[in-house]
Amino acid sequence: MTSEAPHDAEVIVVGAGAVGLAIAERLSRTRSVLVVERHEGFGRETSSHNSGVVHASIYYETGSLKHTLCWEGNPLIYEWADSHHVPVLRCGKLIVALSEEERGGLDDVWRQATANGVRGIERLTRERARTLEPNVPTVEAIWSPSTGVLDQAALVRSYERAAREHGALVVYQHEIEGATRIAGGFRLDLRDADGQRSSVTCATLVNSAGHGAPAIASALGYPLDGGTHEGVEVPVLRQRANSGRYYDIVDPGVARMISRPVYPLPEHQAGGLGLHLTVDTDGGAHLGPSTEWLADDAVLDYRQADEPEWRARFLEAGRRFLPGLQADQIAPGQVGYRPKIQRPDQGLVDFLIWHDRGYVHLGGIESPGLTASLPIARVVAEALA
Repeated sequence: MTSEAPHDAEVIVVGAGAVGLAIAERLSRTRSVLVVERHEGFGRETSSHNSGVVHASIYYETGSLKHTLCWEGNPLIYEWADSHHVPVLRCGKLIVALSEEERGGLDDVWRQATANGVRGIERLTRERARTLEPNVPTVEAIWSPSTGVLDQAALVRSYERAAREHGALVVYQHEIEGATRIAGGFRLDLRDADGQRSSVTCATLVNSAGHGAPAIASALGYPLDGGTHEGVEVPVLRQRANSGRYYDIVDPGVARMISRPVYPLPEHQAGGLGLHLTVDTDGGAHLGPSTEWLADDAVLDYRQADEPEWRARFLEAGRRFLPGLQADQIAPGQVGYRPKIQRPDQGLVDFLIWHDRGYVHLGGIESPGLTASLPIARVVAEALA
């Protein structure tokens, strides 16, 4: 194919999660866009298996993409939710010290939050914190009024609808079997649910495939551990999965004992923000997520069995927030998987948004990716401009 030959689409976006569809919505305003997704519908992986929290940019290194894009995305996601009928709770959140020994850790969070310019952040005494959440035995807390909770599925659906309204085509149940750089663009080799094979071409390829992003990069010849490819310096693209289990509070009376997310001190080294207590837009309450590093070849199974060891761990953690919590008041909930560039021996690692000659790679797009989805779309559009 020559560079003058027409392509099937100006842009192909791989992945119909929150970030992929936000990018498709943005780019389809001015270009022809095709979204390719291997699952039967949108948001089937990371976008839907999380706490649904609208983050305030509290924890991330000042000046990082996680900080700046989350900070920018926080008010934008509320505006989008209001204008696109996405259920959302502007409930705020508490980060709590539950013992005297934890006050020092709260100091660390406060320093990072104030350095990041988090909107409306406050330090609360025991009395003020218990006014907000009287059933949580808080010693001291940080109050983040701009944190909230939204309906993840409704958000992703709204992105897909808006992208389609701009003319984007979204195809599901198409697995990518090969990716090749060709003259003037890229070719993707696809296989559908019936085993039928086809190929599509584009001038620009946006890899927002989440856990599948490294495989596509590798097919294009990029070294996943970084290095040089065709004279271009390549960052580390390899990812590791970190699982997060949830248990639901199934007793309605207990679920009504909290009104907003309540977080412990973060566990960055473990790969998360600590097992927390959160609510959803339907009035449910949940404990989680846990953090567990998986082997490189682990299968991502979104079914969760009720294992006695995990139930005991969740009950112990839950009783720190709600001391009267009983074993029969919780049940296994969802399980999610974080696509991490971070290694198990590292602290927080930033988002990766990397552009090379018409190819955009999004790596390590975990929390706060949902909150940052609209600004991530802006960054990708600007890179391609």
